[in-house]
Amino acid sequence: MSGARLKEESLTGLYDFLARAYDMDSFSCTLGGERFDFFSVRDSYALLDRISPEEFARDEQMPYWAEIWPSSLSLAEYMISELDLSGRKVIELGSGVGVAGIAAARKGGRVVATDYSSEAVKFMRLNALQNSVALECRQLDWRSIGIEDRFDVLVAADVLYERGNLLPIIGAIDTLLQPDGCAWIADPRRRLAQQFLELAFENGFSVSTFPRCIEHGAQQVHVNIYRIDRKRCAPG
Repeated sequence: MSGARLKEESLTGLYDFLARAYDMDSFSCTLGGERFDFFSVRDSYALLDRISPEEFARDEQMPYWAEIWPSSLSLAEYMISELDLSGRKVIELGSGVGVAGIAAARKGGRVVATDYSSEAVKFMRLNALQNSVALECRQLDWRSIGIEDRFDVLVAADVLYERGNLLPIIGAIDTLLQPDGCAWIADPRRRLAQQFLELAFENGFSVSTFPRCIEHGAQQVHVNIYRIDRKRCAPG
C-alpha cells in the first residue's frame, strides 16, 4: 500500500471516528503565505455536558481546547514569517487543536504538541495529518511536567487567562527549555499578561514584545507575542 494511500485512510478513519463523537467544524486560512486547514468543534459550549461535577471541582477545566483562537493564528503566522525552526526541538503548551505546533512543524521544527485534554490530543493528530506534518502529540499538565527532554523553543498561545496558570507556566518554561532556549507566548493583550511578564522577570527571564494584528472573522484582533529568554549574566 502506498504511503499516500495509507495517510489518506488514516486521516479519513480518524476524522470519521471523531465525527461520530463531535459536531465537527473546519477552518482554512493562509498564514505567512502558507495554506492551512484545521478541524475543530463547532460549538465548544456543547462540550460542557461532558465535564462531570467532580472533574470541574478538581480542575475547573473548560473546553477551551476545542476552539481556534486568534492568538494561535497570530503565533502561527509569526513563526511562518519570522522564525527559522529547521531541525530545532520545539514543544507547544496548551496546543488545543494544534494550530501553532503544526505551523512550527511546517517550518521544520521537531515538534511535541501537548495539552491537558486527552480530547485535544486526538484533534492535534487529525490536524497534523490534514496538514501533512509530522507531530508528536502528548497529554501534559504544565503543573506537573513529566517530560525529561529539553527543548530549543517553547510556544504557547492564549494560555494566560487565569491567575493560577501564570507561575506554573513560568515553571514549565524553566523546566522544559535548554539553557539557551527561548519561549514565544501569544496573548490577546489581557491584563493578566502584565502580571505574567512581571513574574517572568522576577524568575530570571527577560522579555521582548512583538505587537501583531490578525483578522479573525470580521474582526481585527490585536495580539502581543512575547519572546522570553533567560537573562544573561554580565561577564565578571
